[in-house]
Amino acid sequence: MMQKHPMTKEGADKLKAELKQLKQEARPRIAQAIAEAREHGDLKENAEYHAAREQQGLIEARIRQIEGILAHAQVIDVTKLNADGKVVFGATVHLLNLDTDEEVIYKIVGDEEADLAHGKISVNSPIARALIGKEEGDEITVQAPGGNVDYEIIQVEYI
Repeated sequence: MMQKHPMTKEGADKLKAELKQLKQEARPRIAQAIAEAREHGDLKENAEYHAAREQQGLIEARIRQIEGILAHAQVIDVTKLNADGKVVFGATVHLLNLDTDEEVIYKIVGDEEADLAHGKISVNSPIARALIGKEEGDEITVQAPGGNVDYEIIQVEYI
């Protein structure tokens, strides 16, 4: 049996929307482009045809990838969890770096959704593993490549 991977409801909804767009818009558009390129004659030297076929392959690969991710996803709606103030999968955590007094905000998400630029960290990342099970006021130490970093949990939200 294949192992289920956690994913937030928000992440699953985003993937479903992308899948719908690929199937209902991109796939028909590329099929039309291939048909038009075929009408131009000799396919061996038809750059438009080859480019469209390559694009079709990329779209179909992404569709299969998304379908596989969703098939093995365990969707968790954090707004319906009763975590009693503890950091759990899907929680948004406000942290204070005790060395620099800098505040950072992270949402703990599945591997497929992780995007550090948008404050989404994988549940399997060192910082998320250090946070899980903790609550407001707790201090944690994260082993980072540049050395240990100490944080205090300021706030835990389930949004």
